[in-house]
Amino acid sequence: GLYPDFADQYAFHVMCRSELHHRQLDEYLRQHFTIAHNEPIPHTPVKGIADAPIVWRYFLLPHAREGDGRAAEDDVVHHVMQINSQMEGAFVFSSGKDMGIFKGVGHPEQIAEFFRVEDYQGYLWTAHNRFPTNTPGWWGGAHPFGLLDWSVVHNGEISSYGINRRFLEMHGYLCTMRTDTEVVAYAADLVMRRHGLSPQLAAAVFASPLWNEIEVMPASAQRLYRAIRQTYGSLLLNGPFTIIIGRSGEMIGLGDRIRLRPLAAGIKGDVLYVSSELSAIHLVEPDVEYTWTPLGGEPVIGRLGHKP
Repeated sequence: GLYPDFADQYAFHVMCRSELHHRQLDEYLRQHFTIAHNEPIPHTPVKGIADAPIVWRYFLLPHAREGDGRAAEDDVVHHVMQINSQMEGAFVFSSGKDMGIFKGVGHPEQIAEFFRVEDYQGYLWTAHNRFPTNTPGWWGGAHPFGLLDWSVVHNGEISSYGINRRFLEMHGYLCTMRTDTEVVAYAADLVMRRHGLSPQLAAAVFASPLWNEIEVMPASAQRLYRAIRQTYGSLLLNGPFTIIIGRSGEMIGLGDRIRLRPLAAGIKGDVLYVSSELSAIHLVEPDVEYTWTPLGGEPVIGRLGHKP
């Protein structure tokens, strides 16, 4: 992972508009967490990146839930929601253990240089190279989107954002980043971490089979997929999309069920590559051994230590 010296603490990457906002955030964190270490996120001024916020990182554990994994995770989610919705000028954009998200407004190579990404090592990376089309371009709204150890990048448009957001708000998630992709990160946390669905079933929530496809399935499969549609109908992602979801030990690629956005996958040795464009895979790994195009709604799932 990214932070082996603090692997047991939650690594909060935060952005603040001013020193005053940072002091207010720091006071809040000290009230609710035990802080093992905190420091500025190492960064370098880069030509072309303007108006960068204060970027800081904290390694911490919730006061009341230390040692209780699920309760501690829920506590972290609660505080991230509180900070991002209630504190003016400060927000948490990464909150996982032994992982980190680096993002901002600029070209990918500029962001990588700004955050000195070459200084870090990891076995799983997600990256994004798009500018926003119908949402504001700002530091908090850049990709990836994260919560706990989830990292989500997205190509396309989630036209069901409104109903997805309302469903998530009933479960305590608050969407504040002013972009549709945010709902995917929170939906992944809800259905896979809190409700225990497998990635395959989560894919059936986000890009579920059409009703006429369900009707011709075997009886047991019909009951399962009908139950998923009835329970999680408000989390169905409508519109053209390709999403890549990373978390500890696992990466998931998924496209919309009628393939309005492309999804490509490739393998070189024991390394999995997933992208919205095949050319990106060839750029990263010119000697990729095998590539394929998944069907719409068919997830590509890679797990650490699992041979292809």
